[in-house]
Amino acid sequence: MKDNFDRRIDYMRLSVTDRCNLRCFYCSPGRNFVFIPPSEVLSYEEFLRLARLSLEIGVTRFRITGGEPLVRKGLAGFIRSLVELKGTGDIALTTNGILLRDNLDALWEAGLRRINISLDSLDPHAYREITGGGNLQNVLDAIDGALEKGFSPVKINAVLLKGKNDDLSPFVALASEKHVHVRFIELMDFSPNQGYFVSGREAMESLARFGRPEEAAAPEGAGPARYFTLPGMKGTIGFISPYSDHFCASCNRLRISADGRLLPCLFSGWSVDLKKILRSGTDDGSLKTALRDALSRKPRRREEAAAGERGNGLRTIGG
Repeated sequence: MKDNFDRRIDYMRLSVTDRCNLRCFYCSPGRNFVFIPPSEVLSYEEFLRLARLSLEIGVTRFRITGGEPLVRKGLAGFIRSLVELKGTGDIALTTNGILLRDNLDALWEAGLRRINISLDSLDPHAYREITGGGNLQNVLDAIDGALEKGFSPVKINAVLLKGKNDDLSPFVALASEKHVHVRFIELMDFSPNQGYFVSGREAMESLARFGRPEEAAAPEGAGPARYFTLPGMKGTIGFISPYSDHFCASCNRLRISADGRLLPCLFSGWSVDLKKILRSGTDDGSLKTALRDALSRKPRRREEAAAGERGNGLRTIGG
């Protein structure tokens, strides 16, 4: 399955909920965040139908995201059903890790093997401040538990925040001591806290003060990160830089939101309302047409994404 720019699209992110048990200040500040009504969130059965049809037209890999996916009941069962779909090649989970330790056994038995854990600070006080009260020890225990269980690779995602975590020392130490892959991610431009933006390129250059970095092979399931290793390091350090070093030319993904909107580009204001199509009683052929329609609207570069719509509600196609 290729888009209009000959990019092979084989990766789909499924956001199974918009709920989260943290309130990271750069993501959902304030007290008036409006969640999607439960009746408007896709059921697991609806997600599975879309996943099955996506597999039939060329998608082979899925990532389960949120919100925080582990706050939704029955997640392990959903993952098991996703694993069992014909053609599924790879499944990964992105989580903040707060609930992960208690769910590792169920996730492993469901067939999950790859986990990304969001962790923006290794200092307990700073972590509580960034996340709105999160317990760092829960996440550290989850990382150790995932490694002991055999999950691989275990990736750590840290959003770069000026004055909060732009000293890479604690993360370099973590990757030196454990077989984890730490990735630093530039703050997205629709965050309300752009004053904290740190360039991934700037952070990458600062890695040299810890030794002589060498470019490293990407771990399994590699996305757009560039990876480096330092002498004696068990894991790697990676950088995801959609602004200072964009990767649009190799973008291979689509995203389905919790309320069933298919986004061809995270930076775009366009979406396809799959929920309306799903719940209209339509056949599989119409849904496949909608999936392909999304490909036709995937922009070449994020700068070409629809301007003026992001952050004010998404304009939808078919809805």
